[in-house]
Amino acid sequence: MKERFKLVIAEASLELVPRELWGHPAVYKAARKRGKKPGETLLDSTLHHQAMKRLPNSSKRGRPDVVHIELLEALESPLNKQGLLNIYVHTLEDYVIYINPETRLPRNYNRFVGLMEQLLTQGQVPPSSARPLMHVRPMKLQKLLEEMGSCKTIIISDLGEQASFREIATRLASNPCSTIIVKGFTHAEFSQDTLALADEVYAPRIRGLEPWIHVSYILAQLADILGIT
Repeated sequence: MKERFKLVIAEASLELVPRELWGHPAVYKAARKRGKKPGETLLDSTLHHQAMKRLPNSSKRGRPDVVHIELLEALESPLNKQGLLNIYVHTLEDYVIYINPETRLPRNYNRFVGLMEQLLTQGQVPPSSARPLMHVRPMKLQKLLEEMGSCKTIIISDLGEQASFREIATRLASNPCSTIIVKGFTHAEFSQDTLALADEVYAPRIRGLEPWIHVSYILAQLADILGIT
């Protein structure tokens, strides 16, 4: 069986609307328009900006669109198509989503939102499947790394040593049991607890790129190094 590289989208902005916001007019109105209860809908800064001002760590929350694009990039990558990638989402609230590599994620954002709401309320999708495409468990990032048996953990952060995407991918390629951790949010940094889990931390030489660009470039460079593109 081929060793798979591991991609973790960490501290991801993917959560249901927290209880303390259920009564806010913006939250209630958005949920009612969709025929749902507030606690059954994803927190989204586009819809809930005013309500989110009272939340702690608000700059890292309410961006499920970031996770959507990152997952599309990863699932459609040559590396994943060749069976060389495992993909996980670790949320800011310490839940881990396990993604079946064969998952065909909706391209449409609204359909993606509905799928994630089903996942977070029912625990897996499809809900009654013996082999779900995705399932979620409460779990800290450190526990996930231990469970995966990661031999090297590399984090992409502006706080790290500058390196090109090629150099980062080369470091990954030297150990097929490696894990690459990327942001699941924008306009903020990883917590110190997360950074402490890394064996190596690198900052792309081109600053200001969105996290899904990190996913795209690193996986493309890694596939090229392995000769599968």
